[in-house]
Amino acid sequence: MSLLDWFIVFILNGSIIAFGFYLARNTKSSSDWFLGGRSLPWWGLGLSIFATSVDNADAISLTGYAYNHGMHIITVYTIASVFGAIVAAFFIVPALYRGGFFTNAEYLETRYGKSIRTFSALIQIQYRTTMLGLMIWSIYLMLQGILDISPVQCWALIALLVIFTAAYTTWGGLTSVVWTDALQSLIMMAGGIAIFRAVWVASGGWTATVEKLSQTTDKNGQPLINWLHIGEFQDSHSTSPYLFVIGWTIIGLCYYTVNHTQTMRLMGARSLWDMKMAALLGCFLIMPIMIGTTLMGVMGRVLVPEFLESSNADQLFPYFANHYLEPGIKGLVVAGILSAAISTFDSIGSALSALFTRDIYARWICQTQTEKHYLKVTRWATIGILLIGFLYIPFIMRYNNMINALKDLIPIFVTPLFTIYLLGVLTRVPRESGLVGLSVGSLYGMVGFLHRQEVYDIDWISPIISDGWYALPCSIIVTTIAMYASALKWGWLKIETTLEPKEADLPANQNWLTESRQELAEIKESPFERPTPQYLNPNWYALALIALSIWIIFGFFW
Repeated sequence: MSLLDWFIVFILNGSIIAFGFYLARNTKSSSDWFLGGRSLPWWGLGLSIFATSVDNADAISLTGYAYNHGMHIITVYTIASVFGAIVAAFFIVPALYRGGFFTNAEYLETRYGKSIRTFSALIQIQYRTTMLGLMIWSIYLMLQGILDISPVQCWALIALLVIFTAAYTTWGGLTSVVWTDALQSLIMMAGGIAIFRAVWVASGGWTATVEKLSQTTDKNGQPLINWLHIGEFQDSHSTSPYLFVIGWTIIGLCYYTVNHTQTMRLMGARSLWDMKMAALLGCFLIMPIMIGTTLMGVMGRVLVPEFLESSNADQLFPYFANHYLEPGIKGLVVAGILSAAISTFDSIGSALSALFTRDIYARWICQTQTEKHYLKVTRWATIGILLIGFLYIPFIMRYNNMINALKDLIPIFVTPLFTIYLLGVLTRVPRESGLVGLSVGSLYGMVGFLHRQEVYDIDWISPIISDGWYALPCSIIVTTIAMYASALKWGWLKIETTLEPKEADLPANQNWLTESRQELAEIKESPFERPTPQYLNPNWYALALIALSIWIIFGFFW
């Protein structure tokens, strides 16, 4: 990188980090730190949702994944993202919002009991710290691919990035995180557009790419043009393209619910209208950037066919940045990647530390301290959470693509927990069903994971266990059956108990957990003084996004 590139990186990223410290000075209470005082408008939250969803691991790993597996992964950024956001913002999170909860795990104690609240917090910490590991490893790959520095220097730069991110996050909480994310999203968009344009020009554009793909086959004789058509692509297991779509959609649904980095944002909205519009705006912004990033991976098939012999296609994005970007533009792209990392670092750190403090520490370990004490614990927990991400790197390095690592882990605990949230809000399954469903679903997920890791061989029940694509829908089915079976034994809850969550049955000495709810701002349906105009009705925008995402998958790219 040139001096101009480094100047752009430091000015853009340094200014936003400084802005995060500036905002942090106004954080005084639990409501401010955890939920931004429930004062955040839809457009700021929407930009933050985009910045948190599109992290540097996505940018690095998407190109490599698409190079090897084609375009079907865009399902997770179109149909999956839209349906996941709608399920969360229109159905699940409003129940939490009206109940006065600070975390999504806190709601589960009211619905299912104390143990499920704790398990939910632990599962989310494990799930999202895995994502931190993916991000850290992707930054390392990018720096090694673009910069002429040693591995030790790379890790030193990454450590500094984590330290500065942790500093303003621990001080300012959700308000600092959301508004720095909003600014970082603009840099991410600019960087994403810049590198896509460079690769697009190098490949000759759409027509030239299609022509070159049509004239070439992979080592098995499959035409490379199939990489652009989800309905035509065949992997080594001849997996149905519909199963690809179902699997990615489940991952997207889980992401927006079993992920307090997103529910924390939605719960900080100034009104229920803002919550819904923020989710829809975030989805709308995600689609073009991630489709373009995925297309770069397919273009790589004609630009750099030598990567066919490479054991790690995750190096493709750094290759593009190093070979196709001019001075100045390269700095913008690197700044965008670092912004993506920072925006997700701060989001995961703040969200998971909130889960640890409220749902584990204050609930079980230390129940009688002051708000000042718990905010201090939350800030230290943020640092600890960010450091845990480094522990997953040896596991991630075993995979030839980072997305495969994440896809293998989700069916263990995440899909059962998503099923519990969904059935808890939408059905009358009994309180006991939560623990039963989570236990049965997680056992199924663990057996499949160990089999896929070749710990033992149980081919007699393949592919339901051995194939990760089958594991995703089967995990939901198994968990649902277990929860409905529980209803046969314990009966169904009364309707009012299910739809109107009451305050958790906490011990009398847990003053902070109960008193902090009283700080929350009054619930508003919308920010408007008069009834919401029809042209601002979120339902219409939701339907439009659903139609657009379905056309992208089953129309343009099918």
